[in-house]
Amino acid sequence: MKKLFTILLTFSLLLCPYSISAKKGIYDITVRDATGSEQSLKQYKGKVMLIVNTATRCGFTPQYTELQALYERFAPKGFVILDFPCNQFGEQAPGTIDEIHDFCTLNFKISFPQMDKIDVNGPLASDLFTFLKAAQPFHGFDLQDKTGKYMDQMLRKQDPAYDQNADIKWNFTKFLVDRKGRVLRRFEPTENIQDIVRAIQELIK
Repeated sequence: MKKLFTILLTFSLLLCPYSISAKKGIYDITVRDATGSEQSLKQYKGKVMLIVNTATRCGFTPQYTELQALYERFAPKGFVILDFPCNQFGEQAPGTIDEIHDFCTLNFKISFPQMDKIDVNGPLASDLFTFLKAAQPFHGFDLQDKTGKYMDQMLRKQDPAYDQNADIKWNFTKFLVDRKGRVLRRFEPTENIQDIVRAIQELIK
């Protein structure tokens, strides 16, 4: 009997971390802002969020213009963009967070929150992007789209099975979170901005 109890106790302790992790919501996660201060995502509860990993020297960097336009259009209705620079893809986000922020404000006049640089994949991946990837895995690029086809070919050369995991594939991957903290959509960087506009409109009605 004592042996059985010990086995059950050990088993429950092993399961415990996974149970806690499974119950963890996006509002339980903290991130670092551009000053390095810890910020709880709870402050965005009730808002529609678009969370994106970015880079300043990427072919997709001009998307900052589209993101700023989205923010100006929908922010009055409870919408926010959270920008996380990441240097993991082609080292296209070099420099300090201060240098990155200066670049973005000077060239794209961004006014939405920009956070500290992070990793989105690998052993040092942020808790936030680990959560987002679990909620919305990679669903593939649109191979009917010229840029989507190019991205697929480029990444498949590096790893023939690249599409078999949930990892972020490149800069400017976006996650749409509703007012209740549910991660509803994942948009790859090749996705048309109008698809994102329509998805946001559905949530801010």
